[in-house]
Amino acid sequence: MAPRPPFPPFDEDTARTKVQAAEDAWNTRDPEKVSLAYTEDSVWRNRDRFVTGRAQIVEFLTRKWDRELDYALRKELWGFRNNRIAVRFQYECHDADGQWYRSYGNELWEFTPEGLMARREASINDLKISESERRIFGKRPEEEYGVPFPIQ
Repeated sequence: MAPRPPFPPFDEDTARTKVQAAEDAWNTRDPEKVSLAYTEDSVWRNRDRFVTGRAQIVEFLTRKWDRELDYALRKELWGFRNNRIAVRFQYECHDADGQWYRSYGNELWEFTPEGLMARREASINDLKISESERRIFGKRPEEEYGVPFPIQ
């Protein structure tokens, strides 16, 4: 497994860097690329789903982005300690019928000394929105890195 800097223990700067890297990766909507940030045996809880290992992560993300169209994500550092990071996030997408959603969530991450995520727990709630209510469009511009995203 290739190491993924920055490495724990995290300080505020390295934790923010890790969060932005995750946001950037997920916004590619490339399941293979995203999976490389996780250990071979990484364990996830995503809503009511449990996923173990990179192969299942790729399968899960492939299905996710097949139904969550035009997905765009923002993540924000919520807290950190040693090898753990807490994140709040929002993403927007639409389904095949054109209904838009904004999803709000929190994630708990645990990392190996090599900087790979061994555990991810995500709690997520969805809100139907109209297309005119959208506020997340593609990858975050670099000048907005580290800028908190409003809840509403």
